[in-house]
Formats: sequence, C-alpha cells, structure tokens
Amino acid sequence: MVRLDDVDLKILLALIRDPRIQISELADEVAVARNTAQSRLRRLQRAEVLRAGGRDVDLSTLGYDVLAFVTLEVLHRELDTVVTSLRQIPNVLEIHETSGRGDVWVRLIATDTHQLQSGLRQILRIKGVTRSETTFALHTHLAYRTSPLLEHYGEHNH
Repeated sequence: MVRLDDVDLKILLALIRDPRIQISELADEVAVARNTAQSRLRRLQRAEVLRAGGRDVDLSTLGYDVLAFVTLEVLHRELDTVVTSLRQIPNVLEIHETSGRGDVWVRLIATDTHQLQSGLRQILRIKGVTRSETTFALHTHLAYRTSPLLEHYGEHNH
C-alpha cells in the first residue's frame, strides 16, 4: 500500500480536475518546484497509483481494495434527495439511476469490510432508501476502459 502526503494528494486532485495540466502549472498550483512536481508524478506512476499511460488514480494501491455494487430501491418522490445524499459520501464512486430491479446503482469502495459496512449504514439511513442489495467484487478482470471502443469507433465512423 502506498502512503500519500499532502503534496501527493494535491497533485492527484489537480490531475483529476485537469488531466491535461502541464507540469509547470501543476507545480504552481501545488506550490512546489517544477522538478519536485515532476519527480512526485513519476513516483506516483511507478507505484501505479496513477494507471499506466494516463492520469487515472488506482485506488487499490492506496488500500481501497474492497469494492461493492449496491442496488437501492427508493421512494421515487425522494430520488433527488437520495442522489444528493449519496454524493456526500466520499466512498461512493458512481451513482446511476437504473431500470429493472432496483432504482439506483451505487459503486462503493472501502479499505476493509468494516469501512464498507459503515458506508452501507450511511446509505440505509438516507431518507427515501427502502431497501438495498450489495454485491461484492471478488476480482476485477477488466477495469473501466475506453480505448477499444474509441479504436472501433475510429474504424467504423470515417
């Protein structure tokens, strides 16, 4: 597991806000020398905190390796309130309104099952949530990606 200090966190947050930020701008924003920003960025890439070829953060390298998918049933008149409340939980990575079984799908991440249980309790306390079903991810065989689709798009849309 990789430990991050304040400078590392500021770098990651700046990259998330603007993935195309230049090193000199990054250094200014984080208030460090350009060489420091560059070496920190290289260290984060070597430690695979930043996924290869991009500026996407791999949370498992920071100890967030418990992943769950939570399907919620909600009172429809409370849907906006539920979504607003879910947005306030830091461990919630994604929220999708769905059709079929359940009304809302949530991707929830944690460092261990105790933290996950705490997040689930927070979700169940939200006004309008009537039921939840949680599925644990045991292993990720394919992480979120876009390259193959874009390559296919390029081949078929010219």
